[in-house]
Amino acid sequence: MKIKKIFNNNVALTEDQTEMVVMGKGLAFQKKIGDRIDTEKIEKTFITPSESFSYKLSELLDEIPYEIMALSKDIIEMANKELQTELNDSLYLSLSDHIHFAVSRFKNGLPIKNALMWEVQKFCKAEYHVARKALDMIKEGTGVSLPEDEAASIAMHLFNARQDGSGMEETLAMTKIVSDVTNIVKYHYGIDFEEESMNYSRFITHLRYFAYRMLRGELNDEHNDTLYKQVKMQYPQAYECTKKVQAYLKKQYQMEMTKDELAYFMIHIHRVSSREKS
Repeated sequence: MKIKKIFNNNVALTEDQTEMVVMGKGLAFQKKIGDRIDTEKIEKTFITPSESFSYKLSELLDEIPYEIMALSKDIIEMANKELQTELNDSLYLSLSDHIHFAVSRFKNGLPIKNALMWEVQKFCKAEYHVARKALDMIKEGTGVSLPEDEAASIAMHLFNARQDGSGMEETLAMTKIVSDVTNIVKYHYGIDFEEESMNYSRFITHLRYFAYRMLRGELNDEHNDTLYKQVKMQYPQAYECTKKVQAYLKKQYQMEMTKDELAYFMIHIHRVSSREKS
C-alpha cells in the first residue's frame, strides 16, 4: 500500500484498493508520499470514512501522543466485541481526545466529576460495564488510575457512537417521545425550562435513555414497591404529572410503566420542576 498522506512518524493515510489509516511506531519515519508502507510495522488500521475525518485526525495528532491514539483504538475494538455492535468511526476521535484530556487533568491534580453518573449506571448498563474495562486498559497503558466518574463519561461516548441499526426512524421516534414528555411536564407545572441547566440536562438524559430502551423493548421489569410508595408520598405533584406521562405512553405506545420506572420519573420530574420554579 502506498502513502497518500503522512500525519506524523507513526500515522499515515494509505491508498490501495481503498483509503486506510495505518498506525505503527515509526512506520512513516523518513517516508514521503508515494512510498510504500512496511506492512510489518503496521499495528492498527481502519478505513477512513471522509476527508473531514482525516482533517480532524490530523489536528488531533498535533496534540495527542500516539500511545493514546493506539489505546483508544484498542478500547473501541474491545467495545465492539463486548457490545456486539459496530461503533461509529467518529468515536475514535472523540474518545482519544477525551482520554488524553482526562489523563492530563488527573496528572495535574484536577478533580474529574460526572454529574450524570447515576443516570448512566442505571440506564446505560452495558456501556458502563465496558467503560469499567476501559479504565483498566487506560491504567495499564498510561499508569494512570482514573476515578469511577470517568467510566460514566466513557460510557456516554460509547452510547452516542452506537450504530447497530438505529436509523433515522428510531431517532425521530426518540425525539418525539422526549419532546412530548417534556411538554407534559412543562404545561403541568406552568414553567419554562432553563435548557442550559444541569437539572434539565439530567432530565433529558433520563428521557433519552428511557425512550431508547422502550423502543427496543429493553426496559427492566423491576417492581420496587417501597421506593415507589416513598416517592409518591414525598412528591405528590410529581406523582400527578407522572400519571399524565404514564397515560400518554400507554395510549401512544401501549407501554405499561413499572413502579420502578414510575418512581425514577417522579424523582426526575420533581428535581427539574422544583429547581426551575425556584
